[in-house]
Amino acid sequence: MKSAIYAGVSAAALALGAHGALAQDAVSDGVVKIGVLGDMSGVYSTGFSGKGAVDAVKMAVRDFGGTVLGKPIEVISADHQNKADVASATARQWIDQDHVDMITDLTNSAVALAVQQLASEKKTITMATGAATADLTGKACTQYGIHYGYDTHALPVGTASAVVKNGGDSWYFITADYAFGHALQNNTAEVVEGLGGKVVGSSDVPLATTDFSSYLLQAQSSGAKVIGLANAGQDTVNAIKQAHEFGIVAGGQQLAGMLVLISDVKSLGTDVANGLQFTTGWYWNQDDESRKWEAEYEKFSGGEAPTFPHAADYSLTMAYLNAVKAAGTDDPDKVRAELGKMKIDDFFAKGGHIRADGLLEHDMYLLKVKQDGTDPWDVADVVRTIPGNEAYASLEEGGCPLVQK
Repeated sequence: MKSAIYAGVSAAALALGAHGALAQDAVSDGVVKIGVLGDMSGVYSTGFSGKGAVDAVKMAVRDFGGTVLGKPIEVISADHQNKADVASATARQWIDQDHVDMITDLTNSAVALAVQQLASEKKTITMATGAATADLTGKACTQYGIHYGYDTHALPVGTASAVVKNGGDSWYFITADYAFGHALQNNTAEVVEGLGGKVVGSSDVPLATTDFSSYLLQAQSSGAKVIGLANAGQDTVNAIKQAHEFGIVAGGQQLAGMLVLISDVKSLGTDVANGLQFTTGWYWNQDDESRKWEAEYEKFSGGEAPTFPHAADYSLTMAYLNAVKAAGTDDPDKVRAELGKMKIDDFFAKGGHIRADGLLEHDMYLLKVKQDGTDPWDVADVVRTIPGNEAYASLEEGGCPLVQK
C-alpha cells in the first residue's frame, strides 16, 4: 500500500515538475524582450525613430499590461548610428547574449536589410517600421522578417499619381544615395512613366547633406515640372527650405516630397510647405480612434505628437504580444504563424493583415498641407484613402522568393 502511495506522490510530483518546466519553456529565459534598434541621434531621430519610437513601444507594453503568459515584458533600445555594421553587431549581441525575442524600428533601409538577414539566420523576428525599401518583403524577404507601416511602392502610388494627373508629367529626382533613396526613386519613376510621364534626370546626394544648392540648381535648370525628393527626415526639410529660398516653386516648378512626416511640416512651417502633397501610413487627426490614441501618446511622451512610424511601433508591439499570447509561447515559428493569421484593424492599420512575404498590407492616405489647422500639429487634410490592395504590390509582383511558385 505504501509503495502505491509513494508511486502516486512521485507521479504527481513529476507531473507538477513537468507542468512547471512547460510553463517556463513557453517563454524563453522567463522574459519577453523587445529591442528598439533605431537612429537615436542622426537625421532620422525625430520623426522616424529616436525617443518617440521607444516611447511608443513602451506605451504599448504598458497598455498590454506589462506581462504576457505570466512573464514580464522588457524593452531595450540602442542607436545604430545609420551604420549597417553597427546595427548588425548590436543585433548579434542582443540575440546571442541578451536573448532579445523581437527587434523593431530599424530605420534606414541599409540597416534594416542587414539586420533582417542576420536575425532570420538566428530565427529571430524583426518588425521594421522606419525603413522604407520594398526589398525587405521583395527580393530580400526572409521567413522571420516583417515590414510594418509603409514601403517605397506604396508612397508614390498616392503622391506621384496625384501630381502626374494634375499635369506634373516631367520629373527630376534629388535622391538619398543609399538603398532607400534609390528604391524610392525607382518605384516613383515606375508610377510616373506608367502614367505617361518622364524622368529627365536625377542627382544622388549623400545622407545628412546640409547644402542642397548645387543639386537644386541642377534640378531647376533641367526644366522638369516636378522636383521629386527621394529622401527623408532632415534631408527633406533642408531641401524644401533651400528650394523655398531659391524661389523654385515661385518660379513655376513643383516640389514632391516622396516621404514626408508631420514633424517635417511642423519644422518647415505651413507657409513654406503650403499645398505640399504626400502619402502617409496614418494621420493622427483622421478619426476619433486616432485622436484618442494621439492624446494618450502625447501624455506618455511628455508632449510630443506622434508621426506615423511611431504609431506603427505601438501597433506592431500590440500585434506581436497578442501573437505570443495566442501561440502560448515566444517560439518564433509559432509567433510568426499567429501574426500571419491575424486581422490587424486598430487605430493605425485599417483592414490590415501580414502577408506570407512579411508585408503588412493596409490602407494608406494622401495628405495635403493646409494653413488653418485647429491644433499646432493639425497640418494637413486627408484628401484620399488608398486601399491596401492598391497601395502595395501584390504577392506575385513583390518578388519574394519564399512565396513564388
